[in-house]
Parts: sequence; structure tokens; C-alpha cells
Amino acid sequence: MSDYIITCCSTIDLPLEYMRNRDIPYVCFHFTMNGKEYPDDLGQSISFEEFYAEIAAGALPTTSQVNVNQFIAFFEPLLSEGKDLLHISLSSGLSGSFNSAVIAREQLKKKYPDRMIQVVDSLGASSGYGLLVDSAVDMKNAGASLQDVVDWIEENKLKIHHWFFSTDLSHYKRGGRISTASAVVGGLLNICPLMNMDNHGKLIPREKIRGKKQVIRQIVKKMKTHAQNGLDYSGKCFISNSACYEDARMVADLVEETFPHLRGKVLINSVGTVIGSHTGPGTVALFFIGDERVS
Repeated sequence: MSDYIITCCSTIDLPLEYMRNRDIPYVCFHFTMNGKEYPDDLGQSISFEEFYAEIAAGALPTTSQVNVNQFIAFFEPLLSEGKDLLHISLSSGLSGSFNSAVIAREQLKKKYPDRMIQVVDSLGASSGYGLLVDSAVDMKNAGASLQDVVDWIEENKLKIHHWFFSTDLSHYKRGGRISTASAVVGGLLNICPLMNMDNHGKLIPREKIRGKKQVIRQIVKKMKTHAQNGLDYSGKCFISNSACYEDARMVADLVEETFPHLRGKVLINSVGTVIGSHTGPGTVALFFIGDERVS
């Protein structure tokens, strides 16, 4: 097995046990809620249930990205083990953390000139970012070199599809992301916006769909259209949800029914506290490997 470490940010939105079992170190973003700062540590400091209950009660958390010094403090103990390092970053279209990681790398290269330190931009988020990291770890465990993994990521990261919808527009209204009028009309008409991530790693509204059942059918239809090999898709599929597990379960059931050759069952995860600070409760996101994303 190649002697290097793959790391990522906490915004990967995969379960803590999963990260430990796959030996993936992660660096924490932070958020502040009700005057207290917390690390985005995959539900350890505050449970996802408590976090989303606070938002439902009116809390408006704010987030902070990983800065240069925090990256240095995270990277250096790993480099001191004598191994090379590959850090896969949250999308630069959503955060400046990629640039901070690059600056940290340049500073550490002076101290560790014999170490290979690579930082790549995932152009992904939440469990779609997680699916990319998971694929990279699969390659590493199969014996791929660090550079082989970097090359694969650069060639394939835009093939990780991110489709998501929200059944609760109240947090978008409270956070100023949509107008009060849009939230009221959307609520009255039972509108569930369907969105995805474009090729710049930014979240883009695509369709306004009326009703939960219809948006669930539509999001799986997007997978049928874009998944690698169509209905014969044999890759992994991840779903993340923000305090709406039953909705996520309905999407997962339909995916498993529609795609009989999936690599394992659909993995359902919680949207973490940093991503969830921006989505609020009621969001379901579907991630799979497919054709190349466009703007």
C-alpha cells in the first residue's frame, strides 16, 4: 500500500465511525450558535438532533472556515510521521478553505522539503464531497500512488453529481436567502426547489416542483438521466439529509428499486452542522457518479 495519508474537511458529511474505519483524518470547520462556538466534529460536540432542534426554534448559526494556521496545525503532525499527504478540500465555489490549505502547504513545504504535499479542490460538498474522498481512499487501498489519485480526482471530480431539494423554506427566509414573499408563496403552493452543483462547485436552483412526492420522483429521474451507465449504474450512492430521515429513506428506497446493480446499499448520512447552518432542516441531497457536470 502506498505510504501517504488522505485528509479532508469536516464538511464531508460522513459518519464519524465511517471516517475512523476508513482512517480518514479531517480538519474541523466551526460554527457559532446562541453565542457559543462549536467545532463541526461530525456530531460529537452537539448532536445533529439538538442542532436542528435549535434551528427549528429560531437559532441562526454562523460558520467559519479553516484558516491557514489551523491547516498547518492539522497537517504538521501527519507530516511528522514521515508520510506524504493529500488533502482534498471543500469546493472553492463555497468556501475559501481551499486557498488557506494551499497557503499552508507552501509554508510547510519549506519545512518538509522531502515530503510530497498535494491539495486538490473537490468542487464538491457534503456527502458528494464525501463520495469523492471515499473513491480516492478506495484507490489508495488498492495500491494507487498519491499522484495517480490526484490525477484521477482532477479527471473525475466533475462527474460527482449533487442533486438536492428542500421541503422547508423557513430557514432560507430567516437567513435572507429567499424573500419572505417567495417563502410564503412557496409554502402555500407546496413548492420544493430542486437544485444541483455546477461545474464551478456552486449551488444552482434548477426547478420549482410542487409536492414532496413529485420532487422525490424528479430527483431520482435526474439520476436516471445522468448516472454512469444509466439504469445499469454500479457505483456507490450517498444521500445526506438535514433532520428529515424519512424523506431521505424514500429517496433511497426508490434509488435502490430503480438501480439494481448499485455497489452496496445507499448510504444515508446527516448533513453536518456547517452545511446545515446554511440549509436548515428539510433538505435531502443525492450523490452519485455520472456524466460531467455543466454550468
